Amino acid sequence: MAIYVGMLRLARLCARSPGVLGTRAILAGCGQEARLQAVRPLSSREADTTVPLPIEGLSYVQGFTNKSLLHKTVGQCLEATAQRIPDREALVVYHENIRLTFAQLKEEVDKAASGLLSLGLCKGDRLGMWGPNSYAWVLMQLATAQAGIILVSVNPAYQAMELEYALKKVGCKALAFPKQFKNQQYYQILKQICPELEKAEPGALNSQRLPDLTTVISVDDPLPGTLLLKEVVAAGGEEQHRARLQYSQQFLSCHDPINIQFTSGTTGRPKGATLSHYNIVNNSNLIGERIKLHLKTPEETRLVLPSPLYHCLGSVGGTMVTLMYGTTLILSSPTFDGKKALEAISKERGSFLYGTPTMFVDILNQPDFSSYDISSMRGGVIAGASAPPELIRAMIDKLNMKELVVAYGTTENSPVTFLNFPEDTVEQKAESVVRVMPHTEAQIVNVKTGKLVELNAPGELWIRGYCVMLGYWGEPQKTEEIIGQDKWYRTGDIAVMDKQGFCKIVGRSKDMIIRGGENIYPAELEDFFHTHPQVQEVQVVGVKDYRMGEEICACIRLKKGEKTTEEEMKAFCKGKISHFKIPRYVVFVTNFPLTVSGKIQKFKLREQMEQHLNL
Repeated sequence: MAIYVGMLRLARLCARSPGVLGTRAILAGCGQEARLQAVRPLSSREADTTVPLPIEGLSYVQGFTNKSLLHKTVGQCLEATAQRIPDREALVVYHENIRLTFAQLKEEVDKAASGLLSLGLCKGDRLGMWGPNSYAWVLMQLATAQAGIILVSVNPAYQAMELEYALKKVGCKALAFPKQFKNQQYYQILKQICPELEKAEPGALNSQRLPDLTTVISVDDPLPGTLLLKEVVAAGGEEQHRARLQYSQQFLSCHDPINIQFTSGTTGRPKGATLSHYNIVNNSNLIGERIKLHLKTPEETRLVLPSPLYHCLGSVGGTMVTLMYGTTLILSSPTFDGKKALEAISKERGSFLYGTPTMFVDILNQPDFSSYDISSMRGGVIAGASAPPELIRAMIDKLNMKELVVAYGTTENSPVTFLNFPEDTVEQKAESVVRVMPHTEAQIVNVKTGKLVELNAPGELWIRGYCVMLGYWGEPQKTEEIIGQDKWYRTGDIAVMDKQGFCKIVGRSKDMIIRGGENIYPAELEDFFHTHPQVQEVQVVGVKDYRMGEEICACIRLKKGEKTTEEEMKAFCKGKISHFKIPRYVVFVTNFPLTVSGKIQKFKLREQMEQHLNL
């Protein structure tokens, strides 16, 4: 656990009062501080009839705190729901023909958690879940939380190099995955970096390149060197293993880390954003409250989830929200499929739908869209990237999503910090303006001066509250760069706030591309392309795309005398980087737009590429 030592200071971030932090230490500016001290608590009556408003004409807003935050672990929440509504349908995995009530799900989670502990895994150990959406993914998410094991969400598209980095970064002791999905041969990819696996005793792997990894679990087929998930679950049903689980749960705290999700900055090197039970339980509870799940019947709360579970929107907004509110989670397909999402809505009477703008574009553009029965639909969440107003209106009108809400957040914030009310107007939703969540502070800051900006003026969005992550795993310095001593998290997003407290994201200070909800970091791709023997220099930018939001454009300057083609460059990427990172466009250039000091102006390069590509 040496790697965890670097996070001891970070753990204090969530070991604070359950209420939102006081406003007196918000800013460096004395005059602004004096004005903000006058904020008074809002009564429950006021909170029920009003919305949080900015203060004194400045871009600062504080979410309501009239209801207390929860101090529960994920396991305690599952137990409470299973006791309250044991026979209600909890999980439907449409593509696996699996249905479980809350009582059945609790029983399987307990056995899986006991089984993991029986393998020698302990509280604080990391287990990577690597694969597409499945029953096994949900089971591992909840079982690890129940046992105090930290779930590491591994992108199912990762190739060998990316997988090795992720597993070593956080010291994964166990890894679970299916044998394959479509062209992704998980077992074969792992063997590329762990050739010892094939001849290893199951549960006793000794790998040179992955020294922490001892336990490999196959979720479906028996494979050399692996344990089979169903056997692990079966072992967990034995009395002595159940007793160990009950004993270990006495030592779990809501402030323990529960999940590591990989995210990156402009350095392009993924960092492990570490979230606690406290982060995830409260964020999911507040999401459900905002979309009024507690006021709806079971028939009105059947959530269809085509979003990936390895993202926060899927695992927190999906799995955890449904667990907290006793609603039904419906996984429509292993990876996103617009047709399967419509099938699940029609056949399972889905009433809520989650997705990124790209997903909703595909769903609405299905050629046989009109043949599906969507009469049960009533609302949903769109997140992950900016959505054009015409798309929001089409979702409300054509998909019958009258209670649609637009979400904004980041993985580091568990994830949702801004979310509409269902009753907000179509115009407000179409403009992608969002309202702060309870127990959350938000301010927009002039990065150069460090002071609050006036209303309607752009600046960097900062967030503070219970939702801020514990830190980046084993990287206290990088954590301090993004979470100050004042505990404000700097999002890197440029936003504006109006007098009604609506916030709108207008740009990004971080050099990041969001393609269909996937975060792509140019520096990582630039490093990769520099390994090509013919490449002299490369710059990667995002260019606009109606369906995906942004597409990747690699602008490549070749070495003198070298020639190659766009197709050859794309072929170079295949099998080495994830498919979603392979550039849609490859443009060969002779120079880049520069500042006077010689720095590349990516915003100008982006404009040039969009013009060149006629976008």
